Amino acid sequence: MKKKGKILLVDDNEEILLSLEILLEKYFIITKTVNNPERIPFLLKNGDFDVIVLDMNYTASVKSGNEGLYWLKEILKADLSISVIFITAYPGLELAVKAIKQGATDFIEKPWNNEKLIATVLNAVELRFSKNEIKQLKEKQHSINSYELIYDMVKGESMIMQKVYSVIEKVAATEASILIYGENGTGKELIAREVHRLSDRNNKPFVKLDVGAFPESLFESELFGFEAGAFTDAQQTKAGRLEVASDGTLFLDEIGNLSYKLQSKLLTVIQEKTFSRLGSNKQRFVDFRLVCATNRSLAEMVQKGEFREDLLYRLNTIQIELPPLRQRITDIPNLVNFFVEKLKKKYIKPSLKLSDNAMNKLINYHWPGNIRQLEHVVENSIIMAEKNIITQNDINIQMNDNSAYNARQNYYENEKCFVESTLRDCNGNLSMAAKKLGIARTTLYRKIKKYDI
Repeated sequence: MKKKGKILLVDDNEEILLSLEILLEKYFIITKTVNNPERIPFLLKNGDFDVIVLDMNYTASVKSGNEGLYWLKEILKADLSISVIFITAYPGLELAVKAIKQGATDFIEKPWNNEKLIATVLNAVELRFSKNEIKQLKEKQHSINSYELIYDMVKGESMIMQKVYSVIEKVAATEASILIYGENGTGKELIAREVHRLSDRNNKPFVKLDVGAFPESLFESELFGFEAGAFTDAQQTKAGRLEVASDGTLFLDEIGNLSYKLQSKLLTVIQEKTFSRLGSNKQRFVDFRLVCATNRSLAEMVQKGEFREDLLYRLNTIQIELPPLRQRITDIPNLVNFFVEKLKKKYIKPSLKLSDNAMNKLINYHWPGNIRQLEHVVENSIIMAEKNIITQNDINIQMNDNSAYNARQNYYENEKCFVESTLRDCNGNLSMAAKKLGIARTTLYRKIKKYDI
């Protein structure tokens, strides 16, 4: 058996320490003993222990366990994720319950059963590993949540994106499930992150799982997690994305790729807020906000029998349609400038600027790959630019005769429809419509005349 984990044994009885060390050293990388709990702070500061096996009493004739509870608090102050197992010759249900409530992982009686003690410590090590994994994922997600790209790319200045953002602001504070539709590269994940950022869960993790990135068997283990030994390669217990996302937001990208079998399991989790890791019958409660995204028509998939209708109802309490970049041309300059500023730092070209003709070329392209393609093109032009200015020749896209016309035509058609629908929503009230559109009343007059509305 491969050794793993670092164990600290604390007891004032040297014979007990020796017995524990002999019993456990074959299972763990480090098994250190100490007979004085006063040394615990120093050892924690200078060592990285996964489990501490801690005696509850150190003063002669004292049987209350208060000394052990004191050191439990001190240990958890230093490292909240460390596993602490109490060991005592004076057990009692009340004391055991008190210890567990204050953060202890488990409770062992003296004299102990060897097999049970080994199993208890091994489980405590796995628990420590799972806590560390969850902590790392949360820290990673917190870093991503603060990423400045979210706000700039989501909101934009185009009227069509203003309408999308209005929906986001209305639903973010609720617990409603959200389904985001949009072509590849339009920024569906960024919309999901913006919903999370504006929600009451914004100080909790945002956890993403791309349904299309995993085969069915692997996706199931990623979503639900697994116990050690659940399958051939499951050498240690692992928390799933559901568990990590609890209290936060779970984002399932490309939900249309979810198999029919797993659709049923996901529906059960959504309805009951409970799940089991693979290889375990223990029910775990989870509380998460669900946001999903797809570039496929789930309604058509329902008609073909490829997607559960009851699951679709659960997913799309709120539906957000994310427009392709060709329908939000007015946002392109700001997006380009953002990418240029970000990437010229990355490639250490602080003086680099974009020429007007280069910007015009970017604006007039139809962008089948949307925002993702735009960023790649800008990055390529920054890398390839030989001077301090990016010209149209540095922009590696193929223009055709109709691309500029089609881009503008799509924009005008969508703007006209958007103005018309807003006027209908406001029952023809121009002041109200202008305010809703975020433009001046005189600008609205001009658009009405321009589009003959």
